[in-house]
This record gives sequence, structure tokens and C-alpha cells, in this order.
Amino acid sequence: MTKILHSFYINGRWVEPCSGNTMIDLIDPATETRYAQLAMGTAKDADRAVAAASAAFPSWSETSRDERIALLERVIELYRARVDELADAVRGEIGAPVTLCKTLQVPIGLAQLQAAVETLRSFQFETQHVKSTVCREPVGVAALITTWNWPLNQIAAKRAPALAAGCTVVLKPSEIAPLDAVLFAQIMHDAGTPPGVFNLVFGEGREVGARLASHPDVDMVSITGSMRTGVDVAIHAAPTVKRITQELGGKSALLILDDADLQTAVMTGIGQCMANSGQTCIAPTRMLVPAASYARAVEIAAATANAITVGNPADPDTKMGPIASRLHYQRVQQVIRAAIEHGAHVVAGGPGRPPSIERGYYARPYGIRRRAQRHGGRARRNLRPGPRDDSVRRRRGSGRDRERFGTRSRSLRRVRRHSAREARLRVGTVRINGAMLDIMVPFGGYRRSGNGREYGPAGLAEFLEYKSITL
Repeated sequence: MTKILHSFYINGRWVEPCSGNTMIDLIDPATETRYAQLAMGTAKDADRAVAAASAAFPSWSETSRDERIALLERVIELYRARVDELADAVRGEIGAPVTLCKTLQVPIGLAQLQAAVETLRSFQFETQHVKSTVCREPVGVAALITTWNWPLNQIAAKRAPALAAGCTVVLKPSEIAPLDAVLFAQIMHDAGTPPGVFNLVFGEGREVGARLASHPDVDMVSITGSMRTGVDVAIHAAPTVKRITQELGGKSALLILDDADLQTAVMTGIGQCMANSGQTCIAPTRMLVPAASYARAVEIAAATANAITVGNPADPDTKMGPIASRLHYQRVQQVIRAAIEHGAHVVAGGPGRPPSIERGYYARPYGIRRRAQRHGGRARRNLRPGPRDDSVRRRRGSGRDRERFGTRSRSLRRVRRHSAREARLRVGTVRINGAMLDIMVPFGGYRRSGNGREYGPAGLAEFLEYKSITL
């Protein structure tokens, strides 16, 4: 029997959509069969959610630090109790391998909640400056628009600091990944979240997203998505002069210096690219290696990609599941074909599904070797040779300004010396020698990769306004 998701969480209860809504089919990316139907909201549903959040803001904004911590701690305990359900939801909706769901997809959402509590405990909401006091107060109603690739991370990384700051929220998750969002809303309800403080509405960006961005009672929009979506949100939000933070696309580079352990560096980089079926904005999808190491790097990359196990996401041995949707699968295939048409040489994988798989949105792990500096194409910068001294210029020469840059070397001193030159890089994050993501430090991009920051104190501060009081 097909599951029907036909209600939204507004003002502390599950409610039916307003008239005029439509239903969409939710397709299992591993089997291409329908597993549920989802109600898509309208602008009227967005208005109801905003009205609830606006009415709840005065009382919630005046709650104490301890009250907000207590709510978040209850959420954490209930989240822990439902990790298996959350993992099953993410696996089913986007096809992430079960092992990845249990080790990263679900745990990182929990880590974001815990980080918000840790941040809130010590955050300074007031500072003294001679005769003046500077207060930081909640910005108001925050509309949170999240994407599907790491759904629990996106929801928790926005919702937790927003509530910690004293804001009320309206969440519009991706319609590709609604199951985990519904579970999250249930957790919020069971934790005793006051009515109107947290609201959930599904819908298309062009209607519900646009209405949230343009609504005069929404004080802030935080969005994770494509550059095109970010631009649309900014255009709709401009007339009401509200705050916008945007975590948009990235095309991250991995620079491998000539003294690095080439085997380890390349294998690690390829593994990071292929995790989550390549659907990770911080994946190091462009590898820059010294010219002398180029041929060997190509061999290692090809062998690593070809050895990745692609298959049923419910199988614990699967390393790479399907692409999350038909549309994204088609886009991946278009990118591969465009790369080949523009002269790139495929060294691993290629178009179409793996030979042993006949159904599902499965793509073959692929890698391309770039032939010349000047050739075009959407997938043109994946693996290329280049001298170390030219690496910064090459990194900045990407078609769009991106946000992340990785460096690997055996010599920490040399890496630090090289990183000193990275001030010329217009990027938001530099990770050295495979360093893990630190969710207590600012995360975000420069220019067309977005604006504003998430995670830790910087992420909480995005939901606050300054007020200066001078005696």
C-alpha cells in the first residue's frame, strides 16, 4: 500500500493542506517504484505557517538560555531513540547506503544538535563597551529551506541554532527527502516544542519557497541549494529587505603536493568524491597533482573508482547507492556525455548504469582525465596536471567562485607554508591533509557559493540582530 503524506505541521499540530494543493509521487531511487505520495502546499499554507511562527515569536524570544537548552536536550534524547527509523527514512528516500546512513547521515544531524547546545551554553548575548551595552537579539521568524543530499544535517544545522537564538521557524524541506523531515517534526512535537515555534510545510520552491522569501512577516531566509535557487530567493526577498544566508554549490579542489603519499591521497580523495553517490557539495571533485605524478595519479584514481561496490542501498556491503532522483540521474549522464564531447578522456566508469544493474538510478563511479587547459565542458576540471606554484591561479580560475580547498603533503610545515598563500583563494574552507569537517567552526562560501555562515557560534550569530544601548 502506498503511504500518503498529506499533512503539514503548523502551530503545534498536524493539519490538512489548504485547498488547491497537489499530490506528487515519491519514487524509490533503487527500484524506480512509487513508495509514497506527498501533498505539496500552496502560498496559503506558507501564510498559515508564517502566521503561527509570528504569533509564537514574542514569547519564545523571551525564553531563557536554560529553557532553550532544555528543549534542545529533549530533542537530542528523542532523536537518539529514533536513529534506526531516521536511517531507514534517508535510505529509502535518497538511496544512501544503509552503512552510510548509520555512520554519517543520521549521526551528523545528532552532532549538529549537540553542537548547538554546546554553543548556546557559552554564547555571549551581551557585551559592554565603556558606557554602552551591545545586545544580540533574535532576528524574528526564520524561513529555512533545505536540500536533499544530507537532509538531517541540513535541517539540524539550521533549525537548532535558530531556536537557540530565540527565533521561530518555518521549515520547507526538499520534496525529494520528506520522510526524515516528518520524523524530525514528530520529534519536535514529542519534545514539547511550544505551538508555532517550529512549523513544517512541503511545497515547490516556485510557490511555497517564493512565498516564504517574499512574506513581509518573515525576517530571515536561510537556504541551502543551487546557485539558481539562491538567486531566486534573493530576488523574491529583496522588496522586504530581509536577511538572507545562502549555502550554495561548490566545486572543491584537492591539491596534492609532490611529497605527498600519492596512493593514499588519491584513494582518499576518490573515496570522498564517491561517498553519498557523489552528491556532496564538499567533495573534492577536482584533483590537482604535480605533472610528474599525473600518469600514476590517473591509474590510482581509475582503479579506486572501478573497485567501488555499487548496489542495493539496503546491503551493508554497498559503498555507493543510486542517484537520488531521475532528474539528477539524467543530469549526471548529461555531464558525462558533455565531458566526452569536449575531449575529456574517461578513465573510470562512463555513461549508463553498471552492467549488472537493470533498474534504478544507479550511475557508474566515473573519473575523467583532462587533456588540455583550454578545453570546455561542464565536467572539465576533475583531474589535471600542474606545477605547484601555479595551483592558486588554477584554483581561482574555475568557472565559478567556489568555497573549499584541500591540500595534502607529508610535511606539515610545507603545507602551512603553502596555505599561507591561500589568502589569495576566495574560498570559505581550507582542509589540510584530509582533516575532518569541524562543525564548531564557520562553514560557508564566498561570492557565488553563497553568503553567511553555518555551524558553531558563527551559525547561531546569523539568527541574531545587534542592538546598541548607550547611557
